[in-house]
Amino acid sequence: MSADAIKAELDQFRTDFQRLRSEIAKVIVGQDDIVEGTLTALIAGGHVLLEGVPGLGKTLLVRTIADALHLKFARIQFTPDLMPADLVGTNVVMETPDHGRKFEFQKGPVFANIVLADEINRATPKTQSALLEAMQEHHVTVGGQTYPLPQPFFVLATQNPLEMEGTYPLPEAQLDRFFFKLLVKFPTSEQMEAILDRTTEASSPHAEATFDAARINALSKIVRQIPIAPEVRRYAIGVVMATHPENESAAPMTRQYVQYGSSPRGAQAIILAAKLRAILDNRYHVARDDIRIAAPMALRQRIILNFEGQADRVPTDAIIANVLKTAPEAAAVT
Repeated sequence: MSADAIKAELDQFRTDFQRLRSEIAKVIVGQDDIVEGTLTALIAGGHVLLEGVPGLGKTLLVRTIADALHLKFARIQFTPDLMPADLVGTNVVMETPDHGRKFEFQKGPVFANIVLADEINRATPKTQSALLEAMQEHHVTVGGQTYPLPQPFFVLATQNPLEMEGTYPLPEAQLDRFFFKLLVKFPTSEQMEAILDRTTEASSPHAEATFDAARINALSKIVRQIPIAPEVRRYAIGVVMATHPENESAAPMTRQYVQYGSSPRGAQAIILAAKLRAILDNRYHVARDDIRIAAPMALRQRIILNFEGQADRVPTDAIIANVLKTAPEAAAVT
């Protein structure tokens, strides 16, 4: 592909991304970082865990994204009595034309392009494990038969950080499947005024559909074509390695407060997000600043605190900030 063709392709990428973000902004007030992070994970082929107190628009955000795309949307309210079959589907007995009987698979709500897993930590571990297979493998297994999920397949899960009664903490293996963990903040006074203008008047804004699943898949392929210099890749690896307390390059706070550091999936998420950010910034290469911006979103759910860290209530973001402050920019891979 010629240089002009590559430039035109990336220009169209930016145009499509901005058009999608503009449609979402018709409904969602503020939360620019959350919207960009969610769209980044969607295009990169990952999933997002949204954490925030009730009423901050987490559910509205994913509904608006679904409205802005020609994609099938499903909402699943996670509760303690939700069973795996309620999520993935089940085999039911059907009568055939010749009065015989056969098993037929009835698909569950997980068979959608965008799945909102609302209050995901209220479901039992058994149900969460059913979603784990879908998130990682992009298929489900029922009765020994495997059924592929539609592509793209994007899970946006929400959880409340305050109310812990009746919840089941997400297992580390499932947290690792989330591309990003995004923290939804309370709106400012100006944003609150705009929210009230849009939600208490006679008419409410609505996002128009922009493009379909094929275009999302095409954008995902473009992101992976952006080059990254070996030294920048080594820097990203060095950041991830510095989250492991037993590693010789571990940051000071890591040694004191961390039990387990990030898996290789953390490095994958950082690099893919950095590539997409480079495109949006009209660059054709990844910079170290892209790594630094992506690291907190990609690593905060992948760092497991030890007893001292939990007792002192040390935020994982503080540990990541310490890692980014101390990690050498030309980190060597050991």
